[in-house]
Amino acid sequence: MINYELSTLSNGIRVVSEFTPHYKSFSMGFWFNVGSRDENSSENGISHFIEHMLFKGTKKRTSKQIIDAIESSGGYINAFTSKEQICIYVRGLEEYFEKYFDVVADMIQNSLFKDSHIKTEAGVVIEELNDIEDNPEELIFDKFENELFKGNSLANPIIGTKENIKSFNSKTLKDFTKRFFNTNNLVISVSGSIKHNKILKLVESKINQLDIGKPTQRKSLNKTLSQDVFIQKEINQIYTIIGTDTYGFNDKRRLNIKVLSTLLGENSGSKLFQAVREKYGIAYQINTFLNSYIDVSSFGIFFSTNENNWEKANKIVNKQLNEIKEGKISEKQLNQVKRYIKGSMILGLENTTNRMMGMANSLFHYGRIMDVEEILSNIDLITVNDIVKSANEVFADGKLIQVIIANKNLLNKKAA
Repeated sequence: MINYELSTLSNGIRVVSEFTPHYKSFSMGFWFNVGSRDENSSENGISHFIEHMLFKGTKKRTSKQIIDAIESSGGYINAFTSKEQICIYVRGLEEYFEKYFDVVADMIQNSLFKDSHIKTEAGVVIEELNDIEDNPEELIFDKFENELFKGNSLANPIIGTKENIKSFNSKTLKDFTKRFFNTNNLVISVSGSIKHNKILKLVESKINQLDIGKPTQRKSLNKTLSQDVFIQKEINQIYTIIGTDTYGFNDKRRLNIKVLSTLLGENSGSKLFQAVREKYGIAYQINTFLNSYIDVSSFGIFFSTNENNWEKANKIVNKQLNEIKEGKISEKQLNQVKRYIKGSMILGLENTTNRMMGMANSLFHYGRIMDVEEILSNIDLITVNDIVKSANEVFADGKLIQVIIANKNLLNKKAA
């Protein structure tokens, strides 16, 4: 149960908080409803780049002073960019809350975006991109969604391209933030030892330089036919994703896919882990994933193995999918999976950062704070028939694609 308070200010800023007096600390997030799917092709990467630049200095503070203001008071500050949101978050001690709030409010309103800083940070972000390109475990996920959602901005990688990163300047960053960093796009979420009224007073006194603006309007996904993708790299292992698109947060059936994904490969007791790794020992990594957005999700099975074992692993994966489609799931198996998901959710709620993020994400995804008890009840309602039906929809013939990163030998074999 989350005992939250939610307020919408006259300028559109939404503030959601949960007061937990037994803590002496809190987690706070400033969330803007904008991400890489809201960028055009020449802007791709700018949301992530702006996230970096928010830490490079304001009219009041240098980059070091931003960090020192938080860390010297025992706090922690960080940020991330997804395909749909940018979040700057702080964990800290109750007594310094106002100080931390002032720092983040300063960052989102008064960042300088100096061209000299942009040039330096472009080098940092390009090195981050190079790390992804050199790491098949990261690269394959970008390539999978790039193919799955091609023709849509959701296909673009969060980090962008080298050409775009090099092209960003003070004007492009300021123009983008003026469009999307507005009060109607801002959610402030807090969990911990801070009372709601205190947060509201700080919002009203310290956030007064953002335009009211308009909420982000996203284009609906225009699904195109996806195909298998083969990427050549001089590596020893073969990295594979088998997957497809499925329901987003706006579809109640997404929860069925979450249960299906967990049954297949989200823990050590899952069907794929037991079959591929434990029984045959032909892969170290094998797991499923469900990356969800407001209107669509990407579902996939990821594994890596060597060339001699790849075909066998692939056959085992497809066998497991077919067994679920044929209804070879027991009530006992399903109940074990449900308990695992519910246990993970409840354990996660013992962390104020997870609670803070959960409230913000609930607002973005459902337009309200969805109570944990409601989610747990919905999980309990899922039946074996629901899972079998979802499996037949998601794993329908011709719907799954493969993305493979491997050496030249396998590529030639696949092309022959």
